[in-house]
Amino acid sequence: MAAQSVYFTGPREVDVRETAVPDPGPDELEVTATVSAISPGTELLLYRGEMDPEIAADETLEALSGSFSYPFPYGYAVVGTVTAVGAAVDPAWRGETVLAFHPHASEFVVGVDEVSVVPADVPPAAAAFLPNVETAVNLVLDGGPRIGERAVVFGQGVVGLLTTALLAETPLSSLVTVDCYEERRRLSAAFGADRSLEPDGTDPIAALHERPTAPARPGSPSGRTDGDQPPRRADLTYELSGNPAALDAAVDATGYGGRVVVGSWYGTKTAELSLDGRFHRSRIRLISSQVSTIAPERRGRWTVARRLATAWRRLEGLETDRLVTHRVPIADAPKAYELLDERPDETVQVLLTY
Repeated sequence: MAAQSVYFTGPREVDVRETAVPDPGPDELEVTATVSAISPGTELLLYRGEMDPEIAADETLEALSGSFSYPFPYGYAVVGTVTAVGAAVDPAWRGETVLAFHPHASEFVVGVDEVSVVPADVPPAAAAFLPNVETAVNLVLDGGPRIGERAVVFGQGVVGLLTTALLAETPLSSLVTVDCYEERRRLSAAFGADRSLEPDGTDPIAALHERPTAPARPGSPSGRTDGDQPPRRADLTYELSGNPAALDAAVDATGYGGRVVVGSWYGTKTAELSLDGRFHRSRIRLISSQVSTIAPERRGRWTVARRLATAWRRLEGLETDRLVTHRVPIADAPKAYELLDERPDETVQVLLTY
């Protein structure tokens, strides 16, 4: 059997190739794809040639065990139907709708332990968001938002918007987001941000304090004493824009004892930071967050399976259809990447259809 598969073949070069699909092995499934989601972050780095070709694509996923040396396939959010099963697999798998962490392809074979069954009430297009929802869950876990804290999120692409939606469910006192594009700022407000700002517009630090304060306590004209005044800067800041310059802005927006969670992957681009006296005296913590692993301090209680189950539950409450701006047939995959690269003001989530 032959399949259509997406290959990155050079900077800003994508091919759709015909590839052979083997029969499933004893513990494998054959899947016919329905839809797959393009990652606007990682896949744009690959499309632009901004990734180290020697780095492993993903050491935790068998389907992504290669490197970023051209040509290579990529993708990690394909939803489809099981059409055949291996000899050691329960025949009941046949006909199941599954999500596979697999490169974009119309047909493929994958291990039975490398897929998740899509709940009956979750449409395939919504299920394709599951990997990015899992990333957002990981980001919230790593940031550890606490009651009454103020948070700023730089970047409102798909991961940024999903992270904003999850943070909006926590007991933060203020949630401000920052993004270059008007449509993403509009979605950010719809997903729970108190305010969403342009990077060169209103100061996000000032915006943190624009929510109404609580009513004054009896006998107090303002409801606060001088000792009750909140810190000026954010307690928790996320850098999810993919723009290295935004990391410096994120550090600047963070106050004494605050945390900066770095979820962006910059590829071959470098970030220049002004780690001046205020940074050191403020004891700001930079936290690396990457979904391929669980943070060491959490591994006693959290597993990948628990995090994935949490992501499925959170996915069912998210209006992911609002994030889909384009659906492109796999045969036209090069156009999908051109859209994301050249018209970011119009695109949020681009889906490949089969």
